[in-house]
This record gives sequence, structure tokens and C-alpha cells, in this order.
Amino acid sequence: MTRDELKQRVSETIERHADEIVGIGEAIRRHPELGFKERRTAALVEEKFRRIGLAPRTGLAITGVRADAAGGAGAGPTFALMGELDALVVAGHPEADRSTGAVHACGHNAQIAGLVGAAIGLVEAGALEHLAGRVTFMAVPAEEGGDLEWRLGEARAGRLEFLGGKCELLRLGHLDDVDMAMMIHTTPRAEDGPACVPGSNNGRFGKTARFVGRAAHAGGAPHAGINALYAAQIALAAINAQRETFRDEDTIRVHPILTHGGSQVNVIPGEARLETYVRGRTLEGIRDANMKVDRALRAGALALGASVEIETLPGYLPLRTDATLARMFKQNADSIFGPGACGEAGHRAGSTDMGDLSQVIPVVHPYMGGARGTGHSADYEIVDKHLAYVMPARAMAAMVVDLLWDRAAGAGEVIAGALPGMTRQSYVDFQRSVRRREVFQGGA
Repeated sequence: MTRDELKQRVSETIERHADEIVGIGEAIRRHPELGFKERRTAALVEEKFRRIGLAPRTGLAITGVRADAAGGAGAGPTFALMGELDALVVAGHPEADRSTGAVHACGHNAQIAGLVGAAIGLVEAGALEHLAGRVTFMAVPAEEGGDLEWRLGEARAGRLEFLGGKCELLRLGHLDDVDMAMMIHTTPRAEDGPACVPGSNNGRFGKTARFVGRAAHAGGAPHAGINALYAAQIALAAINAQRETFRDEDTIRVHPILTHGGSQVNVIPGEARLETYVRGRTLEGIRDANMKVDRALRAGALALGASVEIETLPGYLPLRTDATLARMFKQNADSIFGPGACGEAGHRAGSTDMGDLSQVIPVVHPYMGGARGTGHSADYEIVDKHLAYVMPARAMAAMVVDLLWDRAAGAGEVIAGALPGMTRQSYVDFQRSVRRREVFQGGA
């Protein structure tokens, strides 16, 4: 059997299971769960893996699931296929869960369908006996941010340290034996075509700010108060005034929200709280913007004589796309969709914890179509279920064959050309170095 014949056999197997794969994606869509709480989704993945004879490990970084399958053609590197378990909160989305607000408005349900579909195809087609090394199927928690107070509470209780799923998996050592990885993200953007590969993504720091003033009667004695809400408003204006100082090539994005602005209308707000991300293309750009945001937050406190507690949280690192993996994916996507179908998306200003993994091992994070609307918006929906759920399974399974065929020669080429930016330990040390807390007394 040739490599192409094996890929064809796997693809045909996946297509025979297309209804089941679509059903997985739809079942997850109907029951969205927020990060580190994806217990129902994780249980579904575990059940599907066990049904095809895999032996998954569960509870990794709280809800992660991992199943390994060894090749029958000798030892070799480990290639991980990944999908993300979590949904996010999008106000106004018609499918949002009534109790949590969670909804799959980013397509992670399609990622899991594709992951499980790839496992079904590779295992049931008997592909692994022809491959060297090992393939790892990983359903990972909590790529989306949000739910911050709950996550910080879990961290204080010792159940978390880093607030993203892949970050925690790296910290805990669950990826120590993985040599390279990929996942496929659903895209609603028509300009992306049926498939595309980004060159890079922004990284980000997280940030909270708590302004503390003094409550007073808003009608009878406002002069006796210190308005923490006004301090926050001035800080927001100062952040906006910094935007023209951000360099275009750094693709800085700062987008704060006010999470608390007072408790009662007839009381001068004694406390106000903000959250924001500080995103950028490089760590240097993020650090520069982060310093300017801190300065703006202090300015708001100083103007009103309030104090501000600023906490900087480790977020996600910029994504580095491995050129060899990208080339292989484009070849497979063009084989599936037609010559030239797979485009290059350049730099994307969103952030993903796949970026953290990319600093340590070679990764590729392509996009495939099937959705419409805008990601993270109330109009997002998957409209082409076969493209969104089934085709990623075929593409990822084809990548497994390419990398682990012929004594894993393709994987060897990737590893030989890779230039990791960090070791696993230096990654953990860096993320810990980001976190800090400052209290600035504007009334001192």
C-alpha cells in the first residue's frame, strides 16, 4: 500500500462515519459549557474514544481528555491532534444557555467533531499499523477567556495556576512527550476560503483594575465621597488617548470592559472594576502597551484621589506557525479542495493558547470554513456541517499519515527544521514572571 492509498482509505472511512461526526458536533453545540467546566463534553469525547478501542486519560487540567495510539511500524515522534472543549458567553445569541450564557459562537464544537472523526478514521481504517511513532488525540479545556472571577477563585484554591487550558497542560507536564501538534479552527470569513493557514497571531496579557474611593450620599453629601467610577472613566479615556502611540506593526489591541461601576444610584461609587486584554504581535509590543495601560490606570486614580489595585495576569503567547507543517497542510487541503484552494491568512489579531504551545514545539493552526456571521458574535452559526465537522477530520488524519509514514520521515523533517523559542520549563518560568500586583495610592 502506498501513502496516498492509505490516506484515501482513511478518508473513505471518515466519510462512512460522516453522520456520526456531524452528530457529535451538533450534540456539543446544543450543550455548551464554559472553560474548565466542560464535563459533559469531555464525557462524550471519552465515550467516543473508548468505543473505537482507545484508552483515554481524563481529568487533565480539570477536564482535558487524552488518548494515545501507537504506530505499528516502529518507534518515532508523537504528533498531537487537538480540539477545544469550551464555549463562551455571547449576549444576545439565540442559542445561548439560559443559565450560563454559554454558546458555541467560535466553532469549538466543530473542532471536537473533527478530532473524534480523525480518530475514528485512523483507527477503523487500520492506518496505525502502517505508521511509526505515536498519534495523540487531545480534547483540551478552556481556550476562551472570560469567567475570570471563577477562574481566579480556582487558582486561589490551588486547582489552577494558569488560566488557559493548553497553558495548564504545559505546566502540568501532560504535553512533555508531544513533539508537534495541530488543530483546525472553523472560520466564518468568506475571504479565508475553504481552508487557510495564518502566519501568526497576537499574544496577550490579561489585566484587572480595582479602583477604591469612598462612598457617600450622592445627593446629600457628594463632596464627602471619592468617586471610583469617575476614576475608572478617566483611566478609560487615558487608555484611548494612548492608541495613537501604538505602532501599526505591533497590532496592539486593548479593549477594556467595566465589570462593576457602583452598587446603588444614590451612593457615590466607592469601588469600580475593569478588565482588559493587552494584545500584540510580539512580547516587546505587548510589554510596551501594558506599561502605557498601567500608566493610564494610575492617572485615573490620581485624578480623583482614589487608589487602584492593578493585577497583570499571564495570558497567551504569540502564535508561531511552523513552515514545514504549514506546507504539508496546504498540500493536503489542496488535494481535498482543489489546487490553490488553501490560502495564507497572514497575521491575525486574535489570540489563542495554541500560541503558547508554538513557543515550545512546532505547531500549525489552520482554519476551515463552514460557518457564517462573525466569531464571538450573536450571528455566528455553522451552516455547512460537512465542511465544518467532517472535512477537518479528513485533513488532520491525512497530516498524521504524511508525518508518520516511512518511519516518520515527515515528522523527522519537521523536528530537524524547528527552532523552539522556549523550553517547557522556561515557558512556565516566563508565565509566572508576568503575574504581578500593584497598589497605587492616588490620594497619597
